[in-house]
Amino acid sequence: MSMLQFFIAVDVTVVNIALPSIGADFDVAGHALTWVVVGYTITGGGLLMLGGRLSDLFGRRRVLLAGATLFGAASLLAGLAPSFLVLVLARLLQGVGEAIALPAAMATIVMMFPEGPLRSRALSVWAAVASCGLVLGFVLSGIITAHLGWRWVFLISVPFILIVIVASLLLVRADRPVARGTAPLDLPGALLLTACPLAFTYGVVQVGEPGANLVVSAAALAAAVLAGVGFVRVEARSPHPLVPLSFFADRARVAANLATMLLSGALSTSFLLFTFYLQDVLGIGPLGAGLTMLPLAVSLVMASLLVPRLLSRWGARICVLAGLGLAAAAMATIALVAALGAGSLWLLPAMVLIAAAMGFGLVGLQYIAVSGATEKDAGIASGVQRAADQLGGASGVAIYVGIGFAPAVHFADPFLIATVLAVAGLIIGAVVIHRAPVAKLSEPAA
Repeated sequence: MSMLQFFIAVDVTVVNIALPSIGADFDVAGHALTWVVVGYTITGGGLLMLGGRLSDLFGRRRVLLAGATLFGAASLLAGLAPSFLVLVLARLLQGVGEAIALPAAMATIVMMFPEGPLRSRALSVWAAVASCGLVLGFVLSGIITAHLGWRWVFLISVPFILIVIVASLLLVRADRPVARGTAPLDLPGALLLTACPLAFTYGVVQVGEPGANLVVSAAALAAAVLAGVGFVRVEARSPHPLVPLSFFADRARVAANLATMLLSGALSTSFLLFTFYLQDVLGIGPLGAGLTMLPLAVSLVMASLLVPRLLSRWGARICVLAGLGLAAAAMATIALVAALGAGSLWLLPAMVLIAAAMGFGLVGLQYIAVSGATEKDAGIASGVQRAADQLGGASGVAIYVGIGFAPAVHFADPFLIATVLAVAGLIIGAVVIHRAPVAKLSEPAA
C-alpha cells in the first residue's frame, strides 16, 4: 500500500523538472505545458470522493486493484505517448487511477490494523511515505530526465505498480461490499466537479495561445460556470449527494477550504517557476535543476517535524496566516530573482520560505477543515479538504502560469505577472481566514 502511495505522490511533483524537455520534444510552450501538471491533479481531486464511495460499494480489494491497474496502464501510456495530446490524456487517466486506488488503499491499511498504537504507527508510515514521494519527485525527475530521458519519469513506476497489483492479490484479503444497495453513486456530481476545473483550465490556457479563438475560450469558460452551477443544483437535489450542501454551513470550514485552494495554487505555481527559471532562464540541465531543488526537499521535511509542535502552541489560525505570509514572501523573492537575473543560489531563500509555507499553512488548514467533524461527516470533511488542495493547485497553475507565460502578455515579465496573481490570491486567503468566526477556529490549548 505504501509503495502505491509513494509513486502516486511522486507523480505529483516528478514532472516539474521534466517539463522543459517535454516541451522541447513536442514543441509546446510553457503555458500549454501546465496541462501535464494540472491534468493529473484535476481528475484526481475531482473524483477523489467518488473513489472512496466505490470501495464501499464494490469492496476495497477489487477497487484497489482496478485503480492501481488503471494508474499503471496510464503511466505506460504517458511514457510511450507519441504526441502531446496523448500525454495529457494519459495524465488525466493517471488522476482517475489515483482517485480510485488511493481511498481504497488507505481504507485497507485502516482495516488491517486495530485502533490504537498499531494503526497510528501504520498511518504514520503511510503519511511519511507520501511526504517522501513529494520531496523525492523533484530530485528523481532531474536524475531520470538527465540520464534516461523524460519518458522514463513515467515508465519507471510501471514495474513497481505491477508489484503492488501482485502483492495485493496475494496479501490483501477479499472483502465484501459494505454499502451495496444502500446509497447509489452520485456520478453526475462527480463528473460535474471534474468538468468544471477542466473546462476552466482549457479556457484560460486557450486565451493565451497565439491567434487564439476567443469564441472557443469563452465557450469553455461558460461551460465551467455551467458545470459549477450544475454541481450545486445536483448536490441540492440528490438524495445521496457527493457533498451535502449542509456541510458548507460551517463558515470556518468553508474558509479553510477556500484558503487551501488559494495557498495550493501559489505553492504549485512556485514549483513551476523554479523549474522554468533554472532551466529556461539559467540554462541549468535537468540533473542540476533537480539537485538545486534539494534544499526545498530538506526544508519541507524539517517543517513537517516542527509545525505540529507549534500548532498546539500558536493555534491553527496563526499558523495558517503565517503560512500564507511566508508563501507571499517566497513568490516575491522568486519575482525579484527573475527580474535581477540572479544565480540559482539566490533562489534558496524562496525554497526555504515555500517549505515553511507548506508546513504552516497546509497543516493548519487541514486542522481547521476537520475541526468539529463527527463520525458522520469526518470522511466528507477529509475528502473535501483533499479535493480543495488538489483542485486549488491545478486551478492556480492554470491561472497564474497560464496567464503569466501566455504569448499574448509577453510585454511584461512572466514571472512578475504570475507572482502578482498568486500573491493577490494569498491576500484573499488571509482575509478569509482572518474574518472567519473565531469560535470555529482551533485555538491553542490553555
